Amino acid sequence: MLFGNKIKQLRVEKKLFQQQLAAALEIDTPMYSKIETGSRMAKRTQVVALAKLLSTDKDELLTLWLADQIINIVKDEKKLADRALDMAKDNFMK
Repeated sequence: MLFGNKIKQLRVEKKLFQQQLAAALEIDTPMYSKIETGSRMAKRTQVVALAKLLSTDKDELLTLWLADQIINIVKDEKKLADRALDMAKDNFMK
């Protein structure tokens, strides 16, 4: 929930309400709340929009969002996750 924690932190710092960001993203407030709590993944376009709305680095938010996706994929594979991530990294760098 790296991404959700970060956008909540930024939203609170900027004294914005979930309703405001939800409206800007054209989603309902409960859906936005689920993104902050990590029970729903944001779309990439929403991440980019949130970076602009929250005046923060787009690449940082995208990195946190992507890390959350990776965590969700490997979270139930604790014995194999490290090896799989190492293999993926090695092949990605080629």
